[in-house]
Amino acid sequence: MTIEAPTPSAGSKKEAIVQALMKLAAERSWNEIGIADIAHAADVSLADFRDLFPSKGAILGAFSCMIDRKVLEGTTSDLAAEPARERVFDVMMRRLDALAPYKASLKRIAHTLSLDPLSLASLNRAAVNSQRFMLASAGISTDGALGALKLQGAVLVFGKTMRTWLHDDDPSFSRTMARLDRELRRGESVLESADGFCRLTAPLRAFGRACLKSKSRHDGSRQRTKDGETSNPAATI
Repeated sequence: MTIEAPTPSAGSKKEAIVQALMKLAAERSWNEIGIADIAHAADVSLADFRDLFPSKGAILGAFSCMIDRKVLEGTTSDLAAEPARERVFDVMMRRLDALAPYKASLKRIAHTLSLDPLSLASLNRAAVNSQRFMLASAGISTDGALGALKLQGAVLVFGKTMRTWLHDDDPSFSRTMARLDRELRRGESVLESADGFCRLTAPLRAFGRACLKSKSRHDGSRQRTKDGETSNPAATI
């Protein structure tokens, strides 16, 4: 009786594609890597590749999620009593540790994509999602008026630190840690200023919301049809 080998799962194919891209990126520039090259290196068909990823950029998004998981799985409550900056510092350094095996690949990718504003904008969205989970693992809330500022600030802090890390060959990573500490302190200062501004403008924002709510009710009453039903399509949701 012939025993057939198990068919690779979508998850294993997905990981193979991610690893194949990162391996190729260590050897070639980003623009020299084609989707057929990645499929061949991952030993998957182009049809399976297409089912899993629409582009090379989407593979980078999956790679980011993979790194997120490694960091989150290693998160403990050991630093719960430490100041917020120390908790964030720890999470970001652990993220760099998780990225370490791919440092050569990331250096090449960063060099090419830094010249492509559209790619950078797309990667920023993925980075914001990653930092949402990184900050949550550090016990930092990203809800409320300052949530978006915290997330984008974390992206900028990590991005600047990573640029130093990519060229920091010292095993102690002293330059990287100094840069991260400096950027986090700057970020704290910005958030403190923004928090003060939010408190000062809270009454004005509350007044503005009340005006908009009143206007919305007024406009809604004018959009009623003759049979009493609203003509606003959103009302059916």
